[in-house]
Order: sequence, then C-alpha cells, then structure tokens
Amino acid sequence: MGAGDDRKMGLWMTSALVVGTMIGAGIFMLPMSLAPLGANAIIGWVISSFGALCIAFALARLSTLGGDGIQANIERQLGATTGFLVAWAFWVSNWVGLGALAIAGASALSWVDPDFTGPGFVIPAAIAGVVLLSAVNVLGVRSAGRMQIATVMIKLLPLAAVILLLALRGVSPEPFEPLAPVPIDVASIGTAVALTFFALLGFENATAPVGKVRDPARTIPRAILGGTLFVALVYLLASTSVQLLLPAETAASSPAPVADVIAMEWGGAIASLAAIGIAVAAFGALNGGILSTGELGYSMALRRDLPQVMARTWRGNTPVVAQLAGSGLSILLILANGSRASASLFTFLILLTTAAILVVYLAGTIAAWRLSGSAGAKLLLGCAFLFILFAGYGSGLEAILWCLALLAAGLILRTVVHGLQPKQQGRPESLPT
Repeated sequence: MGAGDDRKMGLWMTSALVVGTMIGAGIFMLPMSLAPLGANAIIGWVISSFGALCIAFALARLSTLGGDGIQANIERQLGATTGFLVAWAFWVSNWVGLGALAIAGASALSWVDPDFTGPGFVIPAAIAGVVLLSAVNVLGVRSAGRMQIATVMIKLLPLAAVILLLALRGVSPEPFEPLAPVPIDVASIGTAVALTFFALLGFENATAPVGKVRDPARTIPRAILGGTLFVALVYLLASTSVQLLLPAETAASSPAPVADVIAMEWGGAIASLAAIGIAVAAFGALNGGILSTGELGYSMALRRDLPQVMARTWRGNTPVVAQLAGSGLSILLILANGSRASASLFTFLILLTTAAILVVYLAGTIAAWRLSGSAGAKLLLGCAFLFILFAGYGSGLEAILWCLALLAAGLILRTVVHGLQPKQQGRPESLPT
C-alpha cells in the first residue's frame, strides 16, 4: 500500500458509493407508478436493467484508464472540450438531483408521524440534511465512504423485508395478488422502461472521485459492474414483491407501498421503522451525491475550466469549496420547491437530471467503443448506445432542449474563465489544515 492509500477508498467503499447513490427514495415509491402496468412492469425492469448494465460496462471499460476522474478519461479519447461537457453535464445532473433526494428523504418521514408533512417540516428538514451531510463530506472521502457503508446496510433492510415476505407467501396457502389486467404492448413496456431506468441512475458516481480510489483501474470497474448488477437484481425482486403482495389498486394509490406491505404483514411499528429506512435511503444517496458533486467541480477547476477557488482543498485533500458550491445550489432548489407555484418545476428537474446524465453515458459509451476491439464488447456497447437514444426520447423534448442550453452555458463560462485566468503549471495549493 503506497503512501496516502490509507486515506483512499477501497473496493467496499467504492461499491457502497455505487449502491448507495443508486438506491435512493425512488425505488420505494416506484411500485405506485408501476402497479397499473401489470406484467409490463416486470418486462420493463429486465430491459432497463440490461441497458444499465451495458452502460455500466462502458464506464467500467473507460475507468481502466486511471483514477483521475471521468473528465480526464474522456479527454484522453474525445478531447478536452468533450471532457469538459461531460463533467459539466454530470455536475449539473448531480446538484439538481441533490435537491430532489433531500426533499424525498424528508417527505418519507411523514409515514412515521402525520405532523411531519407539509413544507413547514419538509423544507427545513431537507436543508438540514444537505447541511449535515456536507459537513460529513468536508471531513474527507473516507468519512463519506464510511457513511455510505452504514446507510447502504440500513436502506437494504426494507427491500430485503418485502422480498422475504414474498418468499413466505410463496410457501403459504395464501395466493399471490394478481397483477393488473393490462395487455403486454410496446407502449406500456416503454413507459415501464422509462420509469425503471430513472431508479437505476447513480452507478456513474464511482467515476467522479479524483485520485481518491485505491488501485482505481481495478477497483472502479469492479465496483461499477458489481454494484449495478446487485442493485438491478434487488430492484427487480423488491418491486415485483410489492406487486404480488399488494392489490394493484392499493399499490397504485399508496405513497409508500413498501411500508404498506410491511404494515400489512407485521404491523405499523415495524412499518414505521421501514419508513425511517426509506428516509435513510434518500439521505444516503444524498451523501454520495454531495461527494460526487464536489469531486466533479474540483476536477473542472483543476483544468481551469471553472474558477480556481473551486480547486482549493482542505484536510484529506477534500474539495471543500466545490462541495459547498454544489450543496448551496441544491439548497436554492429546495427553497424554490417550497413554493406551490414551483411544484411542476420540481417534476421537470427530475427529467432534466436524466437528460443531463445521458450526455455522460453517451460520451462514455463512445469513448469505450474506441478502446474496445473485441466483437463481444462492441455488441454490448452498441446495445448501450441504442438504449441511451431510447432513454433520451423518453425524457422529452423540453428537458433535452434545456440540457443543450445548459451545455452552451457551460461552454460560455469555460471561455470566460479561460480568458480571466492565466494558464499556470502545477496543481493548485490546498487550504491550510
């Protein structure tokens, strides 16, 4: 182990970053949207899981180039401007998503106590979550990594519980609930794929840390592929369990179907614990998102694509300024969502998050294609490319146009920063410890 390796993330922490950022609050509420689709939902999970694994393969292949961040790895294959656009889109997607995760985590607590409802509780609790987890990340990447391992263990419990309940129902004389009587067709499968793919976003965050992963050429690909496969299997089993344990009409109208399944079988007290687990899931994903957002801002600042102050670090080589910048932007989004008039904006931001991350997936797939010579690898990358196009179509024209506008804004900011900052050799100095 080299000098400083004890401060870096190993396979377990990097895998926890993948799993922790993938499992947010969405999977716990997604059965509500999937229940009316019947068997189409199960088919959708299979297709979106395969698409996510193909994209994960592309990013894992790209990560064999080194651990100095996705921007550097894209630059090696597609040039500096493309590398910047990927990092910028990734950064925008992350801090937009942070606001959604914080609000979802605070909202999940409403199952525990009816007083924990409405903006008077949710907005302050969401902001407090961002502030608290930003403080954890400021302590260093291993502090954030330990938090990820702890939250992953907690957030898996409610999902494991519904899978266990499905197994217990299978060996009992009580029949499964019938799926919604909806015919299997392309339109319904397409809807299911769009919904389920959003829940699978997050594996790309393993590519964000800059020089903070031990043996990155081996650790990052293994964490991406292993973590994505694990989450895809858990999601398929847990979501199908809810569909087979709750009547379709009940699941379709429930804001917390996982908690409802547990309450039905084991009572309200256990379900309240599950609701807390759902909140932990959201805040755990928020923790990983804050880490990645800071690393991406830091990576762009190192290349003098963003203001130099964002490349300043603190103890443990922590990019504290970049982390606080991303957290501050997410808090502004949370405050904006506190207005009734901005409710539709919040839904749109979710679509914008997906559209922006597709830029990362597309560039990563193209770059990986240039690295891969085998026919099998190119087949998987071709599947990833087709799936990305399909997902882009599903995100909607408005979100795509806004994403293009944000990419243009990023290029303008980069040009201004390059004009104001003379190019210098060497790495920016860290803040004093």
